[in-house]
Amino acid sequence: MNFDFATRIDRRQHPSTKWQQYEEDVLPLWVADMDFRSPPAVLEALARRVDHGVFGYAGVPESLKQTLCEWSRHHYDWAIDDAWQLWVPGVVPALNLAAMAFSDPGQGVLTATPIYPPFLGVAKNTGREAQVFELAEPEAAGQPWRLDLEALEAAIKPNTRVLLWCHPHNPTGRVWTAEELEGLAELAVRHDLIVISDELHCDLILDPSMTHRPLGRLCPELSERLVTLWAPSKTFNIAGLSSACAIISDDGLRQRFKAAAAGLLPSVNVLGLSASQAAYGECEMWRQALLGELRSNLSLVEAHVSRWPGVTMTTPEATYLAWLDLRHSALADGPQQRLLEEARVALSDGADFGWPGFVRLNFGMPRSWLEEALMRLDRLLAP
Repeated sequence: MNFDFATRIDRRQHPSTKWQQYEEDVLPLWVADMDFRSPPAVLEALARRVDHGVFGYAGVPESLKQTLCEWSRHHYDWAIDDAWQLWVPGVVPALNLAAMAFSDPGQGVLTATPIYPPFLGVAKNTGREAQVFELAEPEAAGQPWRLDLEALEAAIKPNTRVLLWCHPHNPTGRVWTAEELEGLAELAVRHDLIVISDELHCDLILDPSMTHRPLGRLCPELSERLVTLWAPSKTFNIAGLSSACAIISDDGLRQRFKAAAAGLLPSVNVLGLSASQAAYGECEMWRQALLGELRSNLSLVEAHVSRWPGVTMTTPEATYLAWLDLRHSALADGPQQRLLEEARVALSDGADFGWPGFVRLNFGMPRSWLEEALMRLDRLLAP
């Protein structure tokens, strides 16, 4: 079956964070949603639900829970139970909720930088102490970013209670090795940490030689201290429908999370539930086609970056995001603003991820748009 990933869709006709943040002549390659039309099966499911005409309060259908269980078993060989699932209106609210559920005011919330910016806001939002450590930079061209276990342990304080982890990693696109994850798990057990594993990009593995290993599957010793966050939002481009799932196998931990959410989080909206059911149940062929498109787009990005002096990029193993190092380029000082003003391309500022001098580029868009954006960047970055 052929799917359309080429058509440019005018997203300014409806309120769009990505497309209305900047002036109309700017091409936005920043916030992490794609410009592809959502899968046909999702659109059909939404149309059927809208045709029903009633949008009252609703619970999570058992069919959706079973569909996610089957997705987990088939793709990741992880036997989750429908009772472990708490559906929530987004991964970011769940991160903040977890900090409130599993720590007290003033206690430490730890994460690694560079990192998706909302991670860095959790401690401030919840009255906790912000604690960070740095990932290890690539040792040479073509080498990956790494989890520095010594740096992680050194950052753990007596008051550290929660570790926010991103797996696969945003913004570097890293798929963590079993050794890295097992080392993280050992430290979490030894230091009595609750681990929140944001696995939002797990269905977007670009390197065909790699596979996603859910932390809960790989490290069962974490079962009493682990919250796994999944969502169809990035993979199937339905972020605006606000649907995600916290998978918590431990009964006590799950009840603490549920109690903290009472009165604070709304239920998942009914359209989000319908879209999630269709995404996980009917859209595997579309996902495979999407991965092919993203791999092609990534090759195009790599070809352009290779001719930009002083700019380097470690090939992302997952996600549709490229993390570019401009610290040794002519735009080392404030590259995001220079690229916006002079190339009219909007990228995400590395400073927001805790690493100034970098930018994050979203290549999840029709190839013609991506080519146009990269040619604009060529005029500024290429010799």
